[in-house]
Amino acid sequence: MKARVKWVEERTFVGATESGHKVVFGTASGPDGSKPKPGPSPMELVLIGAGGCSAYDVVHILEKGREAIEDCVIEMDADRAETDPKVFTRIHMHFIVKGRALADAKVKRAIDLSVEKYCSATAMLAKTARVTHDLEIVNTLGEAG
Repeated sequence: MKARVKWVEERTFVGATESGHKVVFGTASGPDGSKPKPGPSPMELVLIGAGGCSAYDVVHILEKGREAIEDCVIEMDADRAETDPKVFTRIHMHFIVKGRALADAKVKRAIDLSVEKYCSATAMLAKTARVTHDLEIVNTLGEAG
């Protein structure tokens, strides 16, 4: 896997992936931080990456198990250390999984497998952070379309 980061100006950067995708990121720019952020901060991207990794796993596991999953959202809340390096110290992932007659045990198992075994991003972050999760299942059986 390869990536490239290029400094654009002040505290704005563009990251490019080997697959051809680009993302603008950075922190408030200007000497006094007065300009709006150009995009997510690098640490926000790390948190989003962990959520994306886990969501991917959960959707894949449930589809493979022939569950009628319609949506998967992960709301994340995290704390960082006060001193440098300001690593994540706590990450909570609230999974909201929506589908038709989803089996509670299968959804829970898919999430547990992702967070505790398959998601490489949460595995790395768990080296410094206490990673917790919970879930909410929204059953759409009988809902109009």
